[in-house]
Amino acid sequence: MLSTNKTYRAPPNSGEVVLGRTLPSLLDEACDRFPNPRALNQFAETGWQPLSNSELRTATAELALGLLSLPMKAGDRIALLMHSDINFCIADIGSLLAGLVNVPIDLTQTIEHIIFILQHTEAKALIISNLELLSQIIPYLGNVTHLKTIIVTDVPNNWHQQRQQLTCQQSTEYEKTLNSDISIIPNNLCLLLPTLHSSAQSVRDIPQCIQVFSLEEIRAQGQIKNSEASLQELNPKIIADDLATIIYIPGITGEPQGVMLTHENLSANALAMFTGIPDLAFGAQEVILSFLPLTHVLARVFVYGHINYGHSIYFSNSNRVLKHLKEVKPTIFATVPLLLEKVYSKLIEEGEKNKTRSNKETETRVNLPRRHITILPFSFPATWTEKTPLATLREASMQVSTTGRTLAKQWFPSRTAAVSLAKKPSTKLLAISLRQFYLPLSQSMMNWAVKLAQKYELGKTPQRQDALMLKLADRLVFSQWRSVFGGNIKYLLSGGAGLKAEIVNLFAAAGIKILQGYGLTETSSAVACNRSQFNRAGTVGVPIAGVEVAIAEDGEILTRSPYITQGYYKNLEATQQLIDAQGWLHTGDLGEFTSEGFLKITGLKKSRFKLSTGKYVTSQPIESKLKKSPLVAQAVTVGSECKFCAVLIFPNLENLHQQALAIGIDLPSEDLLQHPCIIALYQALIDEANCHLPHWSTVKRFQVINTELTVENGLLTPNQEVNRAKIIEVFAQKINAMYEDNKMQRHGDVKIGKIDDLCPANSTFSCPAFAQSLNS
Repeated sequence: MLSTNKTYRAPPNSGEVVLGRTLPSLLDEACDRFPNPRALNQFAETGWQPLSNSELRTATAELALGLLSLPMKAGDRIALLMHSDINFCIADIGSLLAGLVNVPIDLTQTIEHIIFILQHTEAKALIISNLELLSQIIPYLGNVTHLKTIIVTDVPNNWHQQRQQLTCQQSTEYEKTLNSDISIIPNNLCLLLPTLHSSAQSVRDIPQCIQVFSLEEIRAQGQIKNSEASLQELNPKIIADDLATIIYIPGITGEPQGVMLTHENLSANALAMFTGIPDLAFGAQEVILSFLPLTHVLARVFVYGHINYGHSIYFSNSNRVLKHLKEVKPTIFATVPLLLEKVYSKLIEEGEKNKTRSNKETETRVNLPRRHITILPFSFPATWTEKTPLATLREASMQVSTTGRTLAKQWFPSRTAAVSLAKKPSTKLLAISLRQFYLPLSQSMMNWAVKLAQKYELGKTPQRQDALMLKLADRLVFSQWRSVFGGNIKYLLSGGAGLKAEIVNLFAAAGIKILQGYGLTETSSAVACNRSQFNRAGTVGVPIAGVEVAIAEDGEILTRSPYITQGYYKNLEATQQLIDAQGWLHTGDLGEFTSEGFLKITGLKKSRFKLSTGKYVTSQPIESKLKKSPLVAQAVTVGSECKFCAVLIFPNLENLHQQALAIGIDLPSEDLLQHPCIIALYQALIDEANCHLPHWSTVKRFQVINTELTVENGLLTPNQEVNRAKIIEVFAQKINAMYEDNKMQRHGDVKIGKIDDLCPANSTFSCPAFAQSLNS
């Protein structure tokens, strides 16, 4: 039940609800209204390789027609195991134009999850980025019974020779293929599969032939059929209510579950977000740097919106993104909190470091070979009283010297004159401490600017003096902060996980607008977001157009809109738990609305949580595996909105003491839990629990805590369930310690590899390759 009858909706004039659109129609509209010769740009060693939106439309049409020349029909599933680049966009929109349902698979998934998704969706085709990725899954494709075609996007120059090694193609047939026109696709290119299938699997269930082609070959096949008539025949076959994609996320038990989203779900969500930003320009005026994985709904919906608006999109990756920010100089940049947290931590670290240095400085000027500044106290002449702060600052502008000389105001003939003028009782001084005089800019200014920015609060007008100082800091320091993001940034879009209010405020003070939002894969991305004047730090904004949000009695956030999923693929029970009879989707997150109508996330109802990378972590598989050990009484995963997953282990002390005695260790409990052999013992349990998990959801650190969880101490509920909120509160200090950078990955100062002689009884665990993430 709802805690109140109040339902929150988007404020007036903060976005539009645009229904009835298919995803390919967004591209068509852009080509007609906002032609852009550099709509998509791919980084290469030779520089950025552009593709116009018109060329993109042609490429997707060729792919669509080429796919339909294969044994595929509308509604069939096609999987995308791809890097986030131009080829992904071509594969995505091209497959949708063909009326297929695409299934993007995260490259960080374990191989067994990839095989599960292929089999669960009965995918008939797979588009994969390169042969390196293909080689990792080939040994397990015998377990995928419906797959008929594999299409490789990036192939080497000796593609024909490489394919001959992968397939059962005979040498004479290979010669014919090699010398034939690319538009002629042979039907005998069957992939050679090792017989690694389970003995329980029937031989007749193994696919008879999986053919392997390049993307170029499929497009060439479609190019033959590409005509105005064929395209007009394609478009009417897809409608907005058609299922467009199935995106797999971790289920409660750890097994992936597929979220079904229609064309309208995704297109309407993108347009609702973009129309809610009033000064968002059309065409090439907006430059976008994209590095988030397009297999995730957040980045994908952003790209749909940018394509429709005719923006110039540059595709980067996490290894090059900081370099590309300065090179591309984007106006809009979407990211997850982790990157912003790293930049923020660096700024604070520099400020604290410079503060320590400045405390050691004397009042005596030191000529250092770096940029210096001298700030002199000054007064406001009577003629300034009617001037705005900005005009005042402009008139009092400083000239920075790189030689270390002091800065003189044009109305101050000397430092003595300035000081004497400042002592007059009729004047008002700016509050600049004398300790700031004669200090190197890189040491004093950073600390001053950080402290000043930390005082700023988004949505509140700073006092006159602070406003002046912010203008000064903007000229001296904040411009350098903005240069980290290229210098032209209009908006930083942050989603996927929560972002701390102090980070939003600090960047806002520096003229960097962060628009934080909230949503789920099940809601096609955004439910709410900050935008325009509706922007407050510590909140995820107000609902986007078309969305209703309510709070249940237990504090859970409920939502309904045209953007919510049709349900989980082949999982009616989970769908009914997700969406109730009134159409409310139960998010599993706890929240509240501020008096101004901004949504705040206050906690979790579900055990599944998100890291600051935007990745989901499901607690149950990790905890249940650990609790199977007689040495573990309880295990609680933590890490919501943090950069990695960690776990608190509450040991079964009776069993632990028995095992310790068996290897010759007899110590009191507290000392026992610090012993290297015991820590190594629990590390082995962690290693085993991490197996079968994607690398980003594995436990990186843990703490063994000598506490019993009981109803009496509030750490268990009356139903004997773990009280997660209470545990996080009680053990906050221990949890925070695990996320300090100077801490080791393992509990204590233990290096497992060096204690084999000390603890010969400790066993090691080896995780098989299929249970690990791809090497992408």
